[in-house]
Formats: sequence, C-alpha cells, structure tokens
Amino acid sequence: MTQPASVSTVREPAHPAPAVELQGIVRRFGVGAHRVVAVGGVDLRIERGEVVALLGPNGAGKTTTIDVLLGLADPDEGQAQVLGTRPQRAVASGRLAAVLQTGGLLADLTVRETVAVIAGLHGATGRIAEVMGRADLGPIARRRVGRCSGGEKQRVKFALALLPDPDVLVLDEPTAGMDVTARRRFWDAMRADADAGRTIVFATHYLEEAEQFARRTVVMNHGVVVADGATAQLRASLGGRTVSATVPGGRAEVAALVAELRADAGVADVEVDADRVTVRTAASDLLAGRLLARGATDLEITAPTLESAFTSLTKDPA
Repeated sequence: MTQPASVSTVREPAHPAPAVELQGIVRRFGVGAHRVVAVGGVDLRIERGEVVALLGPNGAGKTTTIDVLLGLADPDEGQAQVLGTRPQRAVASGRLAAVLQTGGLLADLTVRETVAVIAGLHGATGRIAEVMGRADLGPIARRRVGRCSGGEKQRVKFALALLPDPDVLVLDEPTAGMDVTARRRFWDAMRADADAGRTIVFATHYLEEAEQFARRTVVMNHGVVVADGATAQLRASLGGRTVSATVPGGRAEVAALVAELRADAGVADVEVDADRVTVRTAASDLLAGRLLARGATDLEITAPTLESAFTSLTKDPA
C-alpha cells in the first residue's frame, strides 16, 4: 500500500475520556441448558493513541467483545463507551470505524464505485483518492468486487473504514486472505496511522503481527481477559529461556534427568519427547552447561516469544 501524500495529522484529545472503555461486559447466547456465556465480565480501558492486539483461541470471546465495542451487540450486563459516548453514536459520527471478517460487499460494483458510494454517505468524496492509495486499490479500481480475491476484498473494506477519518479503528482479522506482500503493506499503512495518533485495536491469529506491531497485548480465553500488558513484558512474563537438547543414555537416564530438573527451583517447566528434553529456566547458561556435561547433543536455547506466552496463558488446565 502506497504512502498517502498527506498523512493524518496528530490528533489532540477533545476531552479526557479514553478511546475505549468496557466495564463488566457480559454477553450470553442460547437458553436453558444450552445457554453459553461468550463473554464473562470483561473490563478493558484503552487510551487514545494506543495500539492494542486482542488475542485468544477460537471461542475465546474476541469477536463478541468486538461486536459489543462496535455497538453491533448490546451486552447483557455492563457498559461500553467509545470516546466517552455510546458505540453506536461514535460510529454514526464517523469517529469509530472497523474492518470486519463478516459483512458483504456488492459484487456487481467496481472497487472504485464501491468506495465512491460509501464516500458519498460519509460526505467524504474528497478522500476517495487518498484512501484508495492507502489501501493500494489503484491497480484493481475498475475490477468488479465479485471478481476480487479474499485479500483484495479486505483491502476494499480497509479503504471504506478510512473514509470518515476515524479516531478509533477496530480490525478483526484484517489481513485474512492477504499474501505476504499485501500484509506487509497493510501494516506499513497502519503504522503510519498509529504514529499520527489514531487508536487501533486489532484481533488476529497471526501472533507475529501482534509481536511486531502492537505495543500492548490483551489475551482472552473462555470469555475473560487472562493477560493484559505491554507486548514485550508479556513475552518476557514466562521468565527465562527455553533450553532443548537430546540426552544420551536411554529412557532411564532421561527419566533421572527429568526428575532432577523438576526438583530444581530455577526450572519453570519440563517437557519430554523420547530422548529430547525441553526446559524453561531463568538460568539457561547454567543448565546448558549441565546438559553438555552429560553428553547432550543438538542443544538449542531460545528466548521467549509471544507465541509461547500465548500458548501458556491459554493452555487448558485439564
């Protein structure tokens, strides 16, 4: 996506209300024995200008939370506000916009016609060229939407979301269907928006996107927030590094080593796969020396990643 000729100006807050504030959000589906709690009491405050990734496995409650945030669903309990007002009002005023997985586009219109129609509704016809450039839609402007790929349709939705020049932009799996190059260009455009002060909240299954782009990460599981903090701190929250090695000597030698490691206060976790032992520890260099002294081979030491933190936080206790 090409850089626009004029990047959005830095936004000055009109009042002290946060960009997003969810208080005690509960959302249920079904009745009787089939009643399911999709979101079970979510509190979330996002300040203006923050870039926040919303992560969680399927069924964690991410999409339902986004629906409440956008005013597409009313919570059974709790309150949602965007920029100090109801989400529906923020959407109507153009201060809140979204790129969603769901929601159809008119297949018979061209890409440019689609952007022009929505621009007319927002009174933003003067922004057509800019948003099409930001979404890199120039090469497919005359293509009918029905002939666009999934990734191209996501780029069209992105352009539509930018038309009102929103203060808060919510993205639900925004790069689904995009190829690697399109994803990189998309996040380049988002980075420019974030630097200009736009608040961005995005849900994604691509953990590397959260790690590279989000300054703050919120992890949901089973309808509740299980972690919320700076992405770098969350990544480091597992404590230490992972040491993996192949241990000689057969099953008895491996079992003895595992028992020894599990009794070590400096070891947080031990996993065994045949003769290969994987250990999470705050003393990786010391452990590596011990393993090498035992004749271990294929030694690997890796720093914690957001993926490892995510896996640990969303692991089923069972």
